Amino acid sequence: MSNFIINQNWRYATKKFDAAKKISTEDLNTLKEAIRLSSSSYGLQLYKVIIVENPELRAKLLPASYGQTQVVDASHLFVFAAQTTVDDSDVDGYIKNVSQTREIPAEALAGYADFMKGAIKTKSEDAKKIWNSKQTYLALANLLNAAAELKIDITPMEGFDPEQYNEILGLNKLNLTASVIAPVGYRHDEDATQHHKKVRKSNEELFITL
Repeated sequence: MSNFIINQNWRYATKKFDAAKKISTEDLNTLKEAIRLSSSSYGLQLYKVIIVENPELRAKLLPASYGQTQVVDASHLFVFAAQTTVDDSDVDGYIKNVSQTREIPAEALAGYADFMKGAIKTKSEDAKKIWNSKQTYLALANLLNAAAELKIDITPMEGFDPEQYNEILGLNKLNLTASVIAPVGYRHDEDATQHHKKVRKSNEELFITL
C-alpha cells in the first residue's frame, strides 16, 4: 500500500484538538507551500488564505463557528476566502507573473490573455462568485494531503457563518468572502473519533467505468 493511501486512512476530521501542541514554523511553511502550489482554473488563484493565530480573534470567531471548539483549540485556523469579483486586472496580473517567471514577452501571451478575459466575461456575477469559491476547495485538498503526510490533523469545515467571518476578519474591505475553513493542529488523546473505523462507499458503489 502506498504511503499516500496509508496517510489517507490515518487522517480524519478531528473533533478535539490538543491546544497545547503547536505546528512548527517549518511544517507551517510546508503547508503554505502546498497551498501555494495548488491547481486552480487558468492558474489565476482567485482567493486568499488567512491564517489566524491570534487567540482573541479566534475567540470572536467561535460563535460564528456555531461553537465548534476546533476553531480555538487548533494550532492554527486557515480561512480560505474567495474573491467576490474577477475582471481583466486579475488576468493581467497573472500574465505579468507568467511573463516574468518564464521569461516570455508579455506580447507573446496576449492571445491567451484575451481568451481568458473573453471566457470570464461570459459568466454572470453569481457564476463568477461560485467559480472563485470552487477554487478554494482545490487549495483545501492540497492542504489536507500535505497535512496528512506530516501527521498534522485538520478539520475542513463549512459549518460557519461567512458573513460574520467577513465582518470579524475585515474581508469585505478586501473584496473577499470566507468560503471554507480548516482548523489545523494535533488531535487530543481524548478525541474518541480517532479510533473509529473510516466509513466510505465501496468501489462498486462509488465508481462507474464506461
